[in-house]
Amino acid sequence: MSEQGYTIPTPIQAQAIPVVLAGKDLLAAAQTGTGKTAGFTLPLLQILNKKGAGKTVRCLILVPTRELAAQVQESVRVYGKYKPLRSITIFGGVNINPQIQDLRRGVDIVVATPGRLLDHVGQKTIDLRHVEILVLDEADRMLDMGFIHDIRRIIGLLPKQRQNLMFSATFPEEIRKLAGTFMQHPQLVEVARRNTPAELVAQVQHPVDQSRKKDLLAHLVKENNWQQVLVFTKTKRGANRLAEALEKSGIEADAIHGNKSQPQRTRVLKRFKDNELQVLVATDIAARGIDIDELPHVVNFDLPHVPEDYVHRIGRTGRAGSSGEAVSLVAFDDRPLMVDIEKLMNRKVEIRIIAGFEPGNPVHQQPRQAQPQRHQQRRPQQHNQRRGGNGNPRHQHAAQKQPQHQPQQQPRAPQHAPGPVSRPTGTPAPQQRPKQANEHRQALQYPRTVSRG
Repeated sequence: MSEQGYTIPTPIQAQAIPVVLAGKDLLAAAQTGTGKTAGFTLPLLQILNKKGAGKTVRCLILVPTRELAAQVQESVRVYGKYKPLRSITIFGGVNINPQIQDLRRGVDIVVATPGRLLDHVGQKTIDLRHVEILVLDEADRMLDMGFIHDIRRIIGLLPKQRQNLMFSATFPEEIRKLAGTFMQHPQLVEVARRNTPAELVAQVQHPVDQSRKKDLLAHLVKENNWQQVLVFTKTKRGANRLAEALEKSGIEADAIHGNKSQPQRTRVLKRFKDNELQVLVATDIAARGIDIDELPHVVNFDLPHVPEDYVHRIGRTGRAGSSGEAVSLVAFDDRPLMVDIEKLMNRKVEIRIIAGFEPGNPVHQQPRQAQPQRHQQRRPQQHNQRRGGNGNPRHQHAAQKQPQHQPQQQPRAPQHAPGPVSRPTGTPAPQQRPKQANEHRQALQYPRTVSRG
């Protein structure tokens, strides 16, 4: 701890570590970036070290993303530098064989994502029957990503007698319900009001038209000489396009998201951490997997649809006591999302309009939305005219030119009559089809001959 410069524990560490050392179950909630990882890593290392290194998995740490798995395992390695305990990461996107070889050599601590861990369970390459401590890190994010069923299945494979720790930035009711199914009288540690960002993060929103967001972001980076900026988009394609646009404007940028392989993601993250990359564009998959000391700027290019994700995004800055700035580019359609975010945080985000990027009047966009409907209403009328409807003067003229002396069509016998119909003497003949209707039918057929000529 002295080598890392740690002297005073953060509030979450001061309250959580004694509970973990006492062997009790724990529910711990704190703002992101306040030292939750050390809050469970330090005490579990001390507990496991009492028995020394072994060959079986004694501690299982579940995390939602690959980046967070690598981050947590790095903390375990650094904090346990002078201990004989061995730890590995298990996540998808990479070859499974090296992980199998590490497991065969014996490990004490496994940091894993749920999906790849179940792959090992299916191949019987991991034994979870000796787990003494289970840690769910960023549990709310795992539920958001749909891991609830995997988590329940994994818990069912663990010994009944074990210690359970759950750390998270937020604690919705779903998390509490999940905790009630497998935790024994857990103690609750909540060092900050729920869903609140770190107080050291300055927040500002810039109103701007959607079409000018890229230009405004490039302007902010260049004008303010930002050297390390994490930008969030809502789609993978949007991340790629934004990174390419920034590159064209002379800004060193790259993207990270789920479609990139793990080696690519690791390489891009390393470049960003080493200050070789000025702007990193990411989707929410990286919201909780990037741990960079003194990251100065986080930009919401697209606002998240879930207000809690905003807290996790801006929590990438203002970490470990350092200050940071969170900037949101807010178009007209983004305003309801910002209102929800402000309600969640119970505070207003400062509005600051950038000269030259003032948003236009959204009312002017309404005629463009109504235009396709008017076009669809005209199409049936044009279609009828092409088919020879009465609205086309050329077709009316053609109908008038139809010869009037053509023989009339003989009336047909009813279709239900099997043979000739006999009629009593004096009975009038059936009324013939009106001549006007016959002429109208010919008029409809005539224009097709004219159009080919």
